[in-house]
Amino acid sequence: MWTDPRRAAVLPVVALVVAALAMPAVPAAAQCRPASERTGEVGCWIIAREPLGRLTAPTVFWHLHTFASRAEAEAEKGPRGTVIEALGSVWLSTIAAPGWRPRRGIRVAEIGPLEVEPARSYTAQYMEGIFDPGATTEVHHHPGPEAVYTMAGAICFETPHGTLRAGAGRAVVLPAGRLHTLTATGTAQRRSIALVVHESGRPWRLASSDWIPRGRCKE
Repeated sequence: MWTDPRRAAVLPVVALVVAALAMPAVPAAAQCRPASERTGEVGCWIIAREPLGRLTAPTVFWHLHTFASRAEAEAEKGPRGTVIEALGSVWLSTIAAPGWRPRRGIRVAEIGPLEVEPARSYTAQYMEGIFDPGATTEVHHHPGPEAVYTMAGAICFETPHGTLRAGAGRAVVLPAGRLHTLTATGTAQRRSIALVVHESGRPWRLASSDWIPRGRCKE
């Protein structure tokens, strides 16, 4: 039987499209939304936004301490400190030099260095992220450094330079402008606190189509 060669060339392409449509969709992480719009536990929720003013040093650190109550945390809050409630705990989150500590509270982590541009004005945005394994973000970057501290589960950042992974009790830091996707990996629900120190007056998150991930976080 004779077959039109033009039709024969089209058939493999159609088969590939059908196969791609038949593949299960990868769950995508929703855009971060204000905590006031929260309707459930799972998602990315903006829990605080704090102006930091002009930063004079080229690097700062993110200090995390927990307290028994919000009142105790408020009493220990210093400059560039923010009290947040996330993942079932009360946190004092502070942007400061290395070695900073309040008089009380339980020290959880000192994360950094976070590289910034001296003399520029910055804002700290804090988020709570709770995602099931496999959830991922779109490609984006930030006009300032990003840090994520994971309490449970595991995360993986894929960037044009490779991957960065962290499990419970670990942190990951990305420099300003670094294109990336973030994926919840492993088998347990990912529960993290995230910080973006971004230039004031600019959007904290910028989408991009300049790079296509290779899915390395699933390898």
